[in-house]
Amino acid sequence: MAERMVSDVLIKPDVALEMTLRPSLFSEFTGQAKVKERLEITVAAAKQRGEAIDHVLLSGPPGLGKTTLANIIAKAMGANLKNTSGPTIEKAGDLAGLLTNLEEGDVLFIDEIHRLQPAIEEYLYPAMEDFKLDIIIDQGPNARSVRLNLPRFTLVGATTRSGLLSAPLLTRFPVRERLDYYHAEQLEQIVIRSSRLLNIEVDPSGAREIARRSRGTPRIANNLLRRVRDFAQVRGDGRIAAAIADQALAMLEIDENGLDEMDKRILEAVIVKFSGGPVGVGSLAVAVGEEPDTLEEVYEPYLIMEGYLKRTPQGRVATELTYKKLGMKPGRDGQTSLL
Repeated sequence: MAERMVSDVLIKPDVALEMTLRPSLFSEFTGQAKVKERLEITVAAAKQRGEAIDHVLLSGPPGLGKTTLANIIAKAMGANLKNTSGPTIEKAGDLAGLLTNLEEGDVLFIDEIHRLQPAIEEYLYPAMEDFKLDIIIDQGPNARSVRLNLPRFTLVGATTRSGLLSAPLLTRFPVRERLDYYHAEQLEQIVIRSSRLLNIEVDPSGAREIARRSRGTPRIANNLLRRVRDFAQVRGDGRIAAAIADQALAMLEIDENGLDEMDKRILEAVIVKFSGGPVGVGSLAVAVGEEPDTLEEVYEPYLIMEGYLKRTPQGRVATELTYKKLGMKPGRDGQTSLL
């Protein structure tokens, strides 16, 4: 359970919990200061002109607040928000149904937009540019194209892998923002805010301990807060102090750098099974028993940011920091030995 906690939290979030803790206003949203400021200006300008906001693309690792920002944008515009995701739109008729049910100024949020099928993307282009939808009626010799007028709407797309978006789709987003990992101080504010909403008694030191082990990700911080609360309730007096948080996180096998069991398995596999690399993501995924997409979207970004892995044209390579972390040293003949 512990070794899959990060991927479970980021890929299959607790929707009910997120709705409870999710900020609804720009003023309540912590972190991403530059992104937030630019979006606030865009929204304010659109409201002054009485227009729908330009289409927005939000990119970045999972759990950083892309869906939350989409909700905030819709509320700030006083518009309805319609939610869907790339994998659930299987045919053009699904997209046509979504678009024709939109009202003037509505916000359509498509999560994982990079997973849209190419044929469905083609239907989006005229809808985004000209607010028109071309649909084909009948088949064979009787087939004919009908153009429908759409109300002016805003498409907000979210993606963890913007590099997979086609150039024609990418260029149709006038507003493109990337969300980065949070600093520990920002996560500490998020933990304290969430503890108030969940009626959890937490010391500043306890919130700090949870924040610095949350991989720079608010969704993980909120999940760890609940797990530490359970530990404090059973093994302590219910109050989360630094010592209790440390014991709880150690039980969950999350170390002082926020690395869990799967992170360490990935790093060990690169060093022990592949002599420090380079190794392709497919081979590495097989070695640790995880999906390649999960490695690339969930684990790798943090490991690369923290300096444990390097991504090269030949594959993934372990850094000197990884050897120190695992108490190993590279051998001259490519073999790895313990320090």
